[in-house]
Amino acid sequence: MAKISLLAKLTAADGKVDELNAALATLASAGDEESGLEIYSFHRSNDDENVIYAFELYTDQAALDVHGKGETMRAAMGAMGSLLAARPEVTLMSPVAAKGMDI
Repeated sequence: MAKISLLAKLTAADGKVDELNAALATLASAGDEESGLEIYSFHRSNDDENVIYAFELYTDQAALDVHGKGETMRAAMGAMGSLLAARPEVTLMSPVAAKGMDI
């Protein structure tokens, strides 16, 4: 089974970046309910404080397919909608080499 990685660009609505960061902290904690979610991390852009990138690593496609379906995760993801200026820009990938994570 091949692991799946994902990079998502999230842009906060005007004046909502602090609220978005708080929601992302809740979302990261909610990731504990997904056993196939290996890495779930959020990173602020150094060029634009309103842009946050999410990096995610899943054990396989089946793990990605269940992402966001748990009650806690769905609630946390739903709370983010009003904090975003636009839909997230998502890129799916397959890891080929890494240091610090088992691929």
